[in-house]
Amino acid sequence: MSKIVNLSQLTSLEKFTTEFSNLNDEYIFTRITELNRVPVLSEGPVRFDGMSWMLCFSGRMDMEVNLSPVKLIPNSVAVTNPGSFVEIKDIDWVNLDCYMLFISRDFIRDINFDLNIIGTIPPMGKNGLKETPVMEITPHEAGLLRGYFEILGHNTRNSDSAYSKPIARCIIAALTYQLIQLVIRRLPVDEGKRPKSRRSSYVKEFLQLVHDNHLRERSVAFYADRLFISPKYLSLIIKETLGRSAAEIIDEYVILEAKNLLRFSGKNIQQVSYELNFPNQSSFGKYFKHLTGMSPSEYQHSN
Repeated sequence: MSKIVNLSQLTSLEKFTTEFSNLNDEYIFTRITELNRVPVLSEGPVRFDGMSWMLCFSGRMDMEVNLSPVKLIPNSVAVTNPGSFVEIKDIDWVNLDCYMLFISRDFIRDINFDLNIIGTIPPMGKNGLKETPVMEITPHEAGLLRGYFEILGHNTRNSDSAYSKPIARCIIAALTYQLIQLVIRRLPVDEGKRPKSRRSSYVKEFLQLVHDNHLRERSVAFYADRLFISPKYLSLIIKETLGRSAAEIIDEYVILEAKNLLRFSGKNIQQVSYELNFPNQSSFGKYFKHLTGMSPSEYQHSN
């Protein structure tokens, strides 16, 4: 039987040693080698509530991700989405060299990803890509990604600075965009010349509409109406394409905007609530705390 694992449970593992580092409960980073046998996910199947990045340079690690067999081999990278079931089945420790990065769901929300770019990435399993979270890469590409992991590790080990968290956000965002670029390069040459399906157009148009209207509109029905489709169908295609519901995408835009306003606009909480079209400060506070786990005031005065 699987269990849900969060970052605080992962960081409680006593055998994370010299190559382990973490930034509070935001993310943890470790390097697993033959001499540093970190017992990550070694107690049966788990469902991690955040995302994970795994980069293998040598050795082998056999896993199951959402019940599908996955093999990390030299010069390969794997990414798992929040809520994925992961189980380590077997590890070839000889010459093993693997980086692993686990990021909390809350920290993902803090990273200012361009959702228009994310939304253009085809689902794995189509356009000639293997239906697996693992992608084989060249030694040069592996070395490029190693650089991001090493910079992140250095930043984490020197996390006493007030700038450590924003630096980590930028590094992880850059790492993610680099991976997206590697995926795009593996698409068939004529992929960009093919007419886009109506479904993919809906996704792109939805993201643009949210980008343009999230300050005033938070209803899925509003965006479905603008696209001349039902809210149910919009929610279905967004969930299947992006792995998150339409409502979650809208909320992410609103929360990102709220965080920026609270931190950098100089406006007080009441002014921010009106800026985001909430009827009053109380309703904004409940919305913000429900999605972030802290009140607007707590966030405004946090690092």
